[in-house]
Amino acid sequence: MSGRAHLLTALRNRVDIRDLLPSRADYDLRPRTLRSDLLAGVTVGVVALPLALAFGVSSGVGPAAGLVTAVVAGIVAAVFGGSNVQVSGPTGAMAVVLAPIVAQHGLGSVALVTLLGGVMVLACGLLRLGRVVTYIPWPVVEGFTLGIAAIIFLQQVPAAFGVTDETGHNTLLTAIRSIGTALWPWGAVVESHFSRGGVDGGAVDGGMLTWVWTLAVVAVVAAVMLLLPRVARALPASLVAVALVTLIAELSDAPVPRIGELPSSLPFPVLPDATPGAVRDLVGAALAIAALAAIESLLSARVAASMPTETPTGTGPYHPDRELVGQGLASLASGLFGGIPATGAIARTAVNVRSGARTRLAAVVHALVILAVIYLATGPVGRIPLAALAGVLMVTSFRMIGAATIRSVLTSTRPDALTFVVTAVITVAFDLIDAVQIGLLIAAFFALRAVAGSTSVRLEPLPGVAHEGDERIALFRLEGAMFFGASDRILGEVTALTPGSVDVVILRLSHLQLVDATGARALADLVAELERRGVTVLVKGIRPQHRRILEAVGLHRELRHESHLFTALPAAVAFARSHIRQTTSGGR
Repeated sequence: MSGRAHLLTALRNRVDIRDLLPSRADYDLRPRTLRSDLLAGVTVGVVALPLALAFGVSSGVGPAAGLVTAVVAGIVAAVFGGSNVQVSGPTGAMAVVLAPIVAQHGLGSVALVTLLGGVMVLACGLLRLGRVVTYIPWPVVEGFTLGIAAIIFLQQVPAAFGVTDETGHNTLLTAIRSIGTALWPWGAVVESHFSRGGVDGGAVDGGMLTWVWTLAVVAVVAAVMLLLPRVARALPASLVAVALVTLIAELSDAPVPRIGELPSSLPFPVLPDATPGAVRDLVGAALAIAALAAIESLLSARVAASMPTETPTGTGPYHPDRELVGQGLASLASGLFGGIPATGAIARTAVNVRSGARTRLAAVVHALVILAVIYLATGPVGRIPLAALAGVLMVTSFRMIGAATIRSVLTSTRPDALTFVVTAVITVAFDLIDAVQIGLLIAAFFALRAVAGSTSVRLEPLPGVAHEGDERIALFRLEGAMFFGASDRILGEVTALTPGSVDVVILRLSHLQLVDATGARALADLVAELERRGVTVLVKGIRPQHRRILEAVGLHRELRHESHLFTALPAAVAFARSHIRQTTSGGR
């Protein structure tokens, strides 16, 4: 097939989007499968309800946005996504990215930035970029996850202490300030013993009572979520914990901040104002959202595809490009309905698989369960203490990455451990996208160093029976990768290993796995340098995939004659010996 035909075939494959669209094969309506999907969907819906509320609050947009996202994005991603069992909605990582955007640009920017991010993710899917996530190293992913978990925990500290007006871009500093604000009444009580004026006793007692209650709520939620699964695994621990503390708070009229009034129906879709200035201001934020949505969704789908199930077919394969299309459409729909950007949620997806989900119908049912709550139970849900949601997220943050995983990364290799730690620290201290970029740079540096270290040059003896004059022939075998990270070293080693008495150098290139432009140029320079010294250079075994780049940099022109290129080593050695005999006899 010609190059033009290859190009036309590739273009047709790019344009053909039939494999990115829903099909009848996505569903299995046999009674047994249908029953499993319905049961799994209800289970995940119950588990997802408090998380949707919590992530909506944590993002700075509000609990209603979390519910809308879980419903609208959950259905759209399930229908159009590339995984049979993926559950999508608001997530902790996306809340972490969205919170500073809301703080900087205001609530009015959420719909537009959600739509922009959705368009970017959709474009990545249509351009078939789903496999890109496989290039992200494991230490970077785990370091990113650890950093996200730390941020989620720190974001809940103000709510856990009953402080509602403490904000800031740095979650660590905000958490520390909120603890100081909460503990101020204790300091005021102590100060009143040493001052004549004293303090407002009512304000002190009220402030102390609030944070004592909120800490108690967090403690009860954490205890129930940690202990209930050991007693009754079938019960949704987070929902039971939230219901229990809400009931206690209502019966005791506890002075704790509540979720507040929620809408009793889905809002109508509305297009946000997309002026050129607004789009320009939010492009960077939308790019960060799109990158996170793509990475998190594809990682979750990949993990879900490998989860063990009771059926021999498992969860089925996942289609990464279709998954990006589904997630892009989900964020677009969520933005139109007043929600926030959505991604695949690994924790809810795991619950879905463990509950027996067979097809994407389970994820649709999960969204319908939350929709039923919006229409039938927003009153009771609005009475949930914010501290209860903080407790749910604090426990969730500890479950995002296990101690065994952290230990595995730290004890693997020093480069991997350093990449993991740096990525986690930068995630917490600076920015998530910066953390991934820097983590990738560190991982790439160590990978390139390892590849460069595996590149070697060896001075080998000539094959066969020794001949007179063999000492004037040097045979070099180059192995590994001849690229920018190793070219200077290889060039120096060959030059240093070539004695002054050598008249012919044979370069064996057949064992080179990779040659880039820098490496090819270095080989051409090496040949030119040796030829200037009066040494005849013979090149043996140029691989077909390397021939074009070596010709482009002029390696062939630096050789004394085009016949000095060989495909077999015996022929190159025979030519070298013949050359030595000719020069020797000519000298006589």
